[in-house]
Amino acid sequence: MLHRRAGQAGIVALAALVAGALPAPWPAARAQPVITTGFNTYGYPGLIDMPTAHSRPDGELAFTSSFFAGQLRNTATFQLLPRLSGSFRYSSMKDIRPNVGGAVVNSYFDRSFSLHYRLMDETPSRPAVAVGLNDFLGTGLYASEYLVASKTLNDRLRLTGGIGWGRLAGVGGFDNPLGVFSDSFRTRSAKAKPLGGRVNTGNWFQGDAALFGGVEWQATERLSFAVEYSSDANPNESPSAFKRESPFNFGATYALRPGVALSAHYLYGSELGAQLTMTLNPKSPPAYGGRDNAPPPVVPRDSLAALGWPDDVVAEGGLRQKVASALAAQGIGLHAMQLQGDAVRLEIENNTYPREAQAIGRTARALTGLMPPGVERFVIVPVTAGMAASEVEIARGDLETLEHDLQNGWRSYQRSQIGAAAAGAPPAVPGRYPAFQWSLKPYITPSLFDPDNPLRADLGAEVSAMFQPMRGVEVSGTFRKKIVGNLDQSTRASTSVLPRVRSDFNLYDRAGDPEVTSLTGAYYFKPGQDIYGRVTAGYLEPMFGGVSAELLWKPVDSRMALGVEVNYAKQRDFNQLFGFQDYDVMTGHVSAYWDIGNGFHTQVDAGRYLAGDWGATFSLDREFENGWRVGAFATLTDVPFSDFGEGSFDKGIRVTVPISWLSGQPTKDAYTATLRPVTRDGGARLNVDGRLYDRVRPLHQPELSDGWGRFWR
Repeated sequence: MLHRRAGQAGIVALAALVAGALPAPWPAARAQPVITTGFNTYGYPGLIDMPTAHSRPDGELAFTSSFFAGQLRNTATFQLLPRLSGSFRYSSMKDIRPNVGGAVVNSYFDRSFSLHYRLMDETPSRPAVAVGLNDFLGTGLYASEYLVASKTLNDRLRLTGGIGWGRLAGVGGFDNPLGVFSDSFRTRSAKAKPLGGRVNTGNWFQGDAALFGGVEWQATERLSFAVEYSSDANPNESPSAFKRESPFNFGATYALRPGVALSAHYLYGSELGAQLTMTLNPKSPPAYGGRDNAPPPVVPRDSLAALGWPDDVVAEGGLRQKVASALAAQGIGLHAMQLQGDAVRLEIENNTYPREAQAIGRTARALTGLMPPGVERFVIVPVTAGMAASEVEIARGDLETLEHDLQNGWRSYQRSQIGAAAAGAPPAVPGRYPAFQWSLKPYITPSLFDPDNPLRADLGAEVSAMFQPMRGVEVSGTFRKKIVGNLDQSTRASTSVLPRVRSDFNLYDRAGDPEVTSLTGAYYFKPGQDIYGRVTAGYLEPMFGGVSAELLWKPVDSRMALGVEVNYAKQRDFNQLFGFQDYDVMTGHVSAYWDIGNGFHTQVDAGRYLAGDWGATFSLDREFENGWRVGAFATLTDVPFSDFGEGSFDKGIRVTVPISWLSGQPTKDAYTATLRPVTRDGGARLNVDGRLYDRVRPLHQPELSDGWGRFWR
């Protein structure tokens, strides 16, 4: 279940994704239409109901909603790699039999996952070939596998043919050709999976097989037609939901604008259907070029020599004040400053730019117009929560030489030195502490996949505040008041046999108005050069309070890190004010982080969860240069699937949308949504703001290297 509490950033992101983030109107027509790869009713690359062998552009996110005969399929598909796409589907069905031959159910909801992998690219002499798995992680209602080939005959015409198993072997079935390799391929288990969520590899490519195929015709740049022969007998839907009278399906798709398409279908000789498809690609922002203010110019030293730089300017803090003002104009905070000999060392706080390299570049440029001519080395130290995470040394002469160089990006990176921050923290600039800031903004709290009402949401006002009395100490809190919404109308009671650490979420929704979402004090520190520490206490999240302590080992030049976290957590009252319930637990994890490269990050957290279960969470995320992040996670613990309940184990998808991608304005704000098929109690981890890895990683060498292209922006 998606049950994400989002603030103003979430509202901006959702609104822009629906409206402003759509691509510009359709460009001028090309002379020859090119066949596009569309989506079938299941939301992955396909014809109408059947798959094709081609893929969508790398990194693309697609959202499809198709409807026919009371069957509504909503699918999110992500092109994880140029050849691999993954889909999550949520289906609402009327008058179907969840188990073939069983009783008809008037209303049924189903969640399923699919994978589509392109084995071979199309060439002039051969077709593209792909293999796929449908509903491999769910109840198995749509479970099937396929091998498909597609060949483009010209700019307008494409043929597709394939062989399917499982649900795709319901019409014209024949003995499995894979049976020549093993008799195990000849039969397919018909066992029902009432809990869903299990991977039943024993059925893959087993049982009878059947052929399917179709043809696509791109009539114009916007309009395309498709005809297919479907091997799906619709065993769960026919004849209770509709009467299947033909294996042939017909469809037409019209692109309303780039990224938005509407399809009409005539399916199985008896039903009309419609489908809406929306696509966006993190690589193609709606605000091209960005709306950053121009950076300060690089000022050559010979133009400053005549000004003179008496020592008392530095001693009295006049130079420091000039630097602080110049950086503030760039959206950068000055935390500390030391001028020693031919070097100046600055600690900076990037409050604006998604990439730390851009803040470092703007700081260096500003220093060229402020530092005495004798200062040759700029040592810039990015700081988070008062902790110096790394330091970047830049030669002033290199800035003067490379400002207008056509290859100044990689050359400036090659000449810069990035290393661990020097031991010992200089005193913060006068007036930096104590500091107080607050904000008032709207929030939206969506909730999906409740069978009684799959879409709920609350909208209200949120007040947040942070007080920093000294380096490394943060006291923060968030207070919310609902204005309108229906989350409190959920009455579905938890059936969990585990401690109800998450499954009573609707009780919190009903009682928590107004609510103290969080109220904590945190201390951040560095016990060693490559070691970072955090201690947080208070009302940590809406459902739990307590004490959390964390240590992280992360060398500045390493793509790997190790961490350990220990928590004492006590369950909060349902009204989310200041009281507690009787349940408490010791929980914690040992974590391993690995930046694989090319934007991929993996994380493993092993330890004890809120319900007292022991296990591990495996995560894989893809992060784009502009801050988009799409990932998936799964948690397996010692809780048996039968005790966990529906879904069998905790898993989900998460998406982070940077607000700067939508608006073009530089900001570090982002909207993050976590999509869970179902919220249960097993594998539930404590939510703690300010965990160290996400605070430290952007300030280290691998991330600075990846973002160095914005150094001169």
